[in-house]
Amino acid sequence: MGNLGDWIGVFLIIAVLFGGGGFFGGGDDYRYAIDNATTQNGIRDILLASNNNNYETAQLISAQTRDYMQSNYTNQINVVQGFNAIQQSLAAISTQLGTCCCDIKSTLLQDKYDAALRELAKAETKSAVADGNAYMLSVMGKWVANPSAT
Repeated sequence: MGNLGDWIGVFLIIAVLFGGGGFFGGGDDYRYAIDNATTQNGIRDILLASNNNNYETAQLISAQTRDYMQSNYTNQINVVQGFNAIQQSLAAISTQLGTCCCDIKSTLLQDKYDAALRELAKAETKSAVADGNAYMLSVMGKWVANPSAT
């Protein structure tokens, strides 16, 4: 039996050294290799998904930024157009005020001119009447002084 016990001991040592989980490899090495490949594939899938999410996030941010910039640009165009409209209105008002002031000045000058002409006409009329009266008085004075001369 001693001989059989030795063989069992040797068999156990060989089983431990070369068997499952032993020093020189065993069935678990393949399982660990498969688990390692599965883990690497899982990590790769996570990284690809992360990259895809990052890409989609970047596209979303880019689209939102573009939309924001377009909206901002549109608002600035509207503001500038509003300012231009106000400036055109102010220019039109300035032109109207200039025309109005010029018209008022012309009207006032014309009224003063017309009033001066009326006063001149009155003065001429008074002068003519005075001249006529003086002539009449001189004629009358001559007649009074020398009634037979007429």
